[in-house]
Order: sequence, then structure tokens, then C-alpha cells
Amino acid sequence: MSRLLDVRNLSINHGKVEAVRNLDLHLEEGQIVSLIGPNGAGKTTLMAALIGLLPCQGQVTYAGQALLGHHDVAQRIDQGMVLVPESRELFGLMSVEDNLRLGAFSRHRRGFRDHQQTLDEVFGLFPRLLERRQQAACTLSGGERQMLAIGRALMAKPRLLMLDEPSLGLAPRVIGEIFTIFDTLRQSGVSILLVEQNARAALKISDYGYVLEVGEIVLEGDAQALASNPRVVESYLGRAPAPTATTEVISATGT
Repeated sequence: MSRLLDVRNLSINHGKVEAVRNLDLHLEEGQIVSLIGPNGAGKTTLMAALIGLLPCQGQVTYAGQALLGHHDVAQRIDQGMVLVPESRELFGLMSVEDNLRLGAFSRHRRGFRDHQQTLDEVFGLFPRLLERRQQAACTLSGGERQMLAIGRALMAKPRLLMLDEPSLGLAPRVIGEIFTIFDTLRQSGVSILLVEQNARAALKISDYGYVLEVGEIVLEGDAQALASNPRVVESYLGRAPAPTATTEVISATGT
């Protein structure tokens, strides 16, 4: 696998407050990488900086190109980086289909005319959106709105899909449906950076994971090994870990 995203020594300030400090993170092509941690740890701030919404210091390399200093949000989307924010930011009075078609705007602007095929692919992943294609987005359930937000992002044909708290406020059954689709997307070649408080669900489908606390990475490693690390179990999974030979075989800091 080749490295798609490489973040080194990244720091992000909010005024005089350093929200993220000296963060290193990497994601290989075709991986799902999860970033877990408590509220206020800096996860959403990091995602906003990676997509170009917040200034930061350090090095961010995407698909072999350095991003900081000369790439804005629109350029990053054109290059295949797409963020689904926690707020979803749908156009409530517009139909489901029109919200989806807006997701293809960047490709249309660059001369691509494949949005109908992409729309059919999104409807294939989310049949419920097909059933509700003419409904206003504001009439959808919470789970359907999240499906719509993800579907709209997929209309841009992302190479790297970044998701900020996709399970927030959703019923367990809906979370299961959506996380199954993430695995399908990985199999189709989409790489995923997943920020998630539901650590159990996130690590279950991930290849690699990071734990962010108070703006710093405190643990990282193979997702399954991370899920059995006693510190992660105690803080984020809420159950006693089963003894395993792999518990200590993990790249970690601050332990």
C-alpha cells in the first residue's frame, strides 16, 4: 500500500489556546483509520484543519503533494479530499436528489458529466434515499440525514473520505447499517479517516487507530490491538479486557 495522507508535527491554535500539538498521523491507500477520544480532545479541529478550514503549522502531505500554504478547501475537494462534518450541513428545503446533485458540483465545474452514474451508485448504497429522492431533506430521520450527508460527499468521488462523528445521535441499528457501508466503500477503493466517539464500532471496522486526548496522540496502533489495550478498554469501551498476547504489541506513547 502507498501512503495517501501523511501528517507530521501538526499544531493548531485557537487564539492563544493550542488545540492540537505536534500531531503525527498517517493513512495508507485503501485503509480505514479511526481517531477516537473524549469531547474537547481536538478531533473536529483536526478534521477542519485537514480540509483547509483552519490554519495550522506543520506538514500535511496528500497523495504525495504538500498541502499547507497553497491549497484551499475547493482545491482539496478537487483532489479527492471530502469532509462530512458532524453538523451534516444539508439544505433542508431542497429535495434529497437535489442535495446529492450539489455534491457533484466540483466535478461538473471541471468538465465531468458522470453525475447520473454516480447518483445511481449512491442510491445503490442507500436504497432509502432512492425511496425518498423527492422529499425535502428536513423531513428525513436522523439516520437518513446522515446517509444523505455521506451520499452527497460520495457524489464528489472522493479518494479520501473524512467523517466527523457519523454515529452521533443515531440508533444502534442505523449505526450498524452505516458502518457496514464504510467497509463496502473501502473495498471499492475509498480510504476513510473516521473521527468517532463510538470507539467500539470504529475500531471494529478500522485497520489502524489513534487516541487523541487534550490535543495530543497518546496511543496508536493496529485497530484490533488498540481495542484490547487496557487503557482504551477502561476509558472508551467500558468493559474488562480479555487477556491476549497482543495487548502490549502496540505502538504507544504516554503509557
